[in-house]
Amino acid sequence: MQVFLIVLALLLLALIAVPLMIFAMFFNLWLQTKASGLSISVFDFLFMKLRGVSPELVAQVMISMTKAGIEVSVDEVESQILAGGDIEAVADALIRARKANIDIDFRRLAAIDLAGRDIADAVRTHVSPKVLSCPDPRSGQRDIAGVCRDGVRLHANARITVRTRLDRLVGGAGEQTILARVGEGIVSVIGAADSHKQILQSPELISQYVLDRGLDSGTCFEIISMDISDISVDENVGARLQAVQAMADKRVAQARAEMRRAAAVAAHTEMQARTTEMKSKVEAARAVVPRAVANAFRVANLGSHLPLRPTVGERIRWDPNPRRG
Repeated sequence: MQVFLIVLALLLLALIAVPLMIFAMFFNLWLQTKASGLSISVFDFLFMKLRGVSPELVAQVMISMTKAGIEVSVDEVESQILAGGDIEAVADALIRARKANIDIDFRRLAAIDLAGRDIADAVRTHVSPKVLSCPDPRSGQRDIAGVCRDGVRLHANARITVRTRLDRLVGGAGEQTILARVGEGIVSVIGAADSHKQILQSPELISQYVLDRGLDSGTCFEIISMDISDISVDENVGARLQAVQAMADKRVAQARAEMRRAAAVAAHTEMQARTTEMKSKVEAARAVVPRAVANAFRVANLGSHLPLRPTVGERIRWDPNPRRG
């Protein structure tokens, strides 16, 4: 009977001591939250500890947001921590957004944080717009080049003032897309200009084109303004291309002329060969004429098929060997 009483006493002592130990462990946190107007019990802190969530972190975040007038449940804070988010950054960004009268809630900022975005920088950029350099200095490119219709190449640099769109931060394109679209716009405006003097006189044509085209659509930024910081003239690409084309045409003309000259030389040589051949034929014909004349005299036929009539000379022909009768 005494043993039973002792065991019962120990059990009662344990039942009393354990809650007291738990209460003593989280008394400071409970007191802080209670003083801040939060209704978080000691057992809530115990369950947080069992789930692997830091009660101190939850208490600190809840107190900060409550003092800023933001109502967020403990379950939402715990869920963000368990999902691997940076609850301190989310709380700080939410407080900054409320102070700047930005209409955004805890869930959206938590989703942005879980998407891997720098939520603090996003809110800071929304409140204080930042300036981007086009082209990006980190890319190693110093300027954007374009060729006008008159063939002159221009190099331009731009400064773009952007503000973050918190409602498009999840799923929206980033800075690189903005810079690429602005660079494309600069090249388009320069290429559409009839003369490079037009761009040099009115560089605001590029800014107006970029702002009118809405190149920030589908991105997480809003282009507030764009300024052309520098425009320089490089070279007359059109004149260089015309010179190259002229040299190519000259080479083609020279090749064709050489072909005609070679054909003329060949024809001249052929004519000389034919002239020589004709001369040889004439000489051959001339060589035949004396023999033909001699043969005609021998047969007494100079162009007629009838024999010549005997003449006096023919009848009185001198005989070097007269017959002696």
